[in-house]
Amino acid sequence: MTQILYAYISEENHQYLVKKYLDDFPEDFQKKVLAYKRWQDAQLSLLGRLLLKIGLHNKNKEYKNKTISYTGYQKPYLADCSVTFNISHAGEIVVCVLSENLDIGVDIEILSDISIEDYESLMTKRELSFIKNEVDNKVAFFDYWTQKEAVIKANGKGLSIPLKSFEIINNKTVIDKESFFLKKVHLDQNYRCHIAFKNALDPTIENPRIVQLCDL
Repeated sequence: MTQILYAYISEENHQYLVKKYLDDFPEDFQKKVLAYKRWQDAQLSLLGRLLLKIGLHNKNKEYKNKTISYTGYQKPYLADCSVTFNISHAGEIVVCVLSENLDIGVDIEILSDISIEDYESLMTKRELSFIKNEVDNKVAFFDYWTQKEAVIKANGKGLSIPLKSFEIINNKTVIDKESFFLKKVHLDQNYRCHIAFKNALDPTIENPRIVQLCDL
């Protein structure tokens, strides 16, 4: 079963979160969080780990016994654990997705004003034509972008895979003979979010659960 957990950042509660929870994590992660100049970036990073911890607890796994390792392409994973996860954040939202034995990727983006022309080199002709012909070009673009980002995160090779090298048709794509399946996630009307699954779409995806600060 795939869990989707998300939370909103809060300046009012930032120091509380740092003081109460940061010491629960490894020293290198603590240093990373404290090195951020903006409280928003620090809290997004911390909340991502807290959501992961909650998700593991929901699956009867203890975070303290798990070590986050990284592949050669810097994709994080849990050593000696069947649970896979991925974290993304944008604007004021951080989202964490956890699954069992399925390679996954998630991407969230806030709807903002962009110039589509700046991204034309990253799109196929079919993608560019589709986005420009949509009534709301901005929404169409961020649907495209979150789909592509989720896929390359599920693939595990990140931006070493050119976004223009594959197309998503009917929520499915293929990279190096491996199939990826996409699911749109509705969290907030001002954001777009997609999850990508490698090889098979999980039919048991839970409804997104918002985690309030009082739940932490």
